[in-house]
Amino acid sequence: MLDELREEEIVKKVGGRFKLSTLIQKRLVALNRGARPLVPLETEDKMKIVIQEIMQDKIYLDTQFNVRTRPEKAPGEPTLDFDKI
Repeated sequence: MLDELREEEIVKKVGGRFKLSTLIQKRLVALNRGARPLVPLETEDKMKIVIQEIMQDKIYLDTQFNVRTRPEKAPGEPTLDFDKI
């Protein structure tokens, strides 16, 4: 689990170490308050869940540093980012 945090891939995916730590912290708070995990894992380790949500592009930080979820898209459907419109 912590090996993923040492790799640059996850840092680049989020946009830097500060954003990564912010995203992890905010998502952990949400999970601890009862938010549902966005990835199917057979674990109660919330840190592992958050790492997988990031790696699978399920969550991201918006420009105001709020955690957002990416909507599911159908196979072959083009990706639209309504936050940038």
